[in-house]
Amino acid sequence: MKKMSKFFSEKFASLEAYTPGEQPKDMKYIKLNTNESPFAPSPSVIKAAEEEAGRLQLYSDPELTPLVAKLAELYGVDKENVIATNGSDEVLNFAFMAFSDDSHPIIFPDITYGFYPVFANLSGIPYEEIPLKEDFTVDYRDYVGKGKNIVIANPNAPTGLALTLSEIEEIVRTNPDNVVIIDEAYVDFGGESAIPLTKKYDNLLVTGTFSKSRSLAGARLGFGIASKEIIRDLNTIRYSTNPYNVNRMTMMAGCAALDDNDYYMQNCKTVMENRAYTKSRLQALGFSVLDSKANFLFAKSPDISGEELYLSLKSRGILIRHFKKERIKDYNRITIGTRAEMDAFLSATENILKEKKQ
Repeated sequence: MKKMSKFFSEKFASLEAYTPGEQPKDMKYIKLNTNESPFAPSPSVIKAAEEEAGRLQLYSDPELTPLVAKLAELYGVDKENVIATNGSDEVLNFAFMAFSDDSHPIIFPDITYGFYPVFANLSGIPYEEIPLKEDFTVDYRDYVGKGKNIVIANPNAPTGLALTLSEIEEIVRTNPDNVVIIDEAYVDFGGESAIPLTKKYDNLLVTGTFSKSRSLAGARLGFGIASKEIIRDLNTIRYSTNPYNVNRMTMMAGCAALDDNDYYMQNCKTVMENRAYTKSRLQALGFSVLDSKANFLFAKSPDISGEELYLSLKSRGILIRHFKKERIKDYNRITIGTRAEMDAFLSATENILKEKKQ
């Protein structure tokens, strides 16, 4: 850990910050490491952002009125059931702040999105990590009737595995006095959304992002859908920290993206097709590949370590994501790109394995 200044608060002395996926600038890479979309935003999204750029001297709408209205319409809820945020990370952080404390700890899987323990430690929230099963699945029964706040990424990251809607409902139903957060960053790639359950349960918060399926990772836009009371709580935190949290260009880009929803959902279908193709090719090379419902695959080879494959691919201009955590260090997470990008990755991988055997 880097040495902090003498002014850094002691309460953060042991804080281990989130490590984002690398964004090297030394050469042009095929980026299959940060789960971005391989597709550009639709032309109308680019136009909307350009038009709004001429009004950047003005603050953005703190209520994000047009964006919230379009989200509510798309997902079949009332406007009061929606909050828009600076990426889904922000609404997740708001939720940790709003609902968890010493008396209300939070639980989540031990292998999942790396920001959850960071959010907990940042706010001094006690938390428990529940181990995934041997096959890397989340066993919903581990969360039934726990009497604690819960956050689950569904589909999970970095595994890509998903719970069914009935399993999620059982978790929500049996923890009526606690908030259950379902992080649906990857749901558009084959998962089943829990948003309809927010009409039935007042303790459920579903979060989403425009970063993956709607090609706006660089714009930073997310949202949450829940009961009006939970959204009111989250907005209290938002107005107490950054009421102008979504800039004007991003808001209008998000509106245009929702208007072009069919374009983005078709892109998701293409990603799913490329995912199936890549999985089949990797299995033919001897890889074990989990049954992902996300825009990435989680895979390992019996012939090469996860770290060696990652480094070998990087030297060839292809980035994938490697994690050093003991239980998953032999695996790599591979973002699904275009067919050409996946063919380049597969060809390089095949060559690396051949060289390894020589």
